[in-house]
Amino acid sequence: MRKKVGIVLAMMLVGCAILATRFYEVDLAVWNFLGRGGGPDPATLHLHGEFVESNLGLADDPNGSLIVRMVAEQYLFVPHCIVVPAGVPVHFRITSADTAHMLSFVGTSYGLKAVPGTVTEATFTFPRPGEFKVPCHEFCGPGHYTMRSELHVVSRDQFPPLRPAERRTCEPQ
Repeated sequence: MRKKVGIVLAMMLVGCAILATRFYEVDLAVWNFLGRGGGPDPATLHLHGEFVESNLGLADDPNGSLIVRMVAEQYLFVPHCIVVPAGVPVHFRITSADTAHMLSFVGTSYGLKAVPGTVTEATFTFPRPGEFKVPCHEFCGPGHYTMRSELHVVSRDQFPPLRPAERRTCEPQ
């Protein structure tokens, strides 16, 4: 009998350990479903609040840094491309409309996890100009491999003359 209890306890412990490693996909989703998450509703993200489409992209912060608001959804990041100045702190705020996504800036150690019902925040400073590919590193479905974005870092001198619309696209103006 003791052996059976030990086996059951060991199996429960292994199950809890597996669930603990998948916090964003299991625990957080259940927490938000029960109404205890205070983040944006993934079903109405685009209709009202901070993450409406007209509010996405780059914005000036009163403290001198910049804010980037993004939405991750199968199989794209919105906006698809962002232009920021080198050497300026950029505060990212990202959420997801459907499932967990992980964006990373290739060539740096920077990364963010986007989870439905939660706003993930991080501040990064890109020291010099360059182009950074931003792929999704969390499997999000069959089109996962196409989920890409870009971040263009330009010199501080080049950034101020850019109009707001030019800061949301990587197309030459």
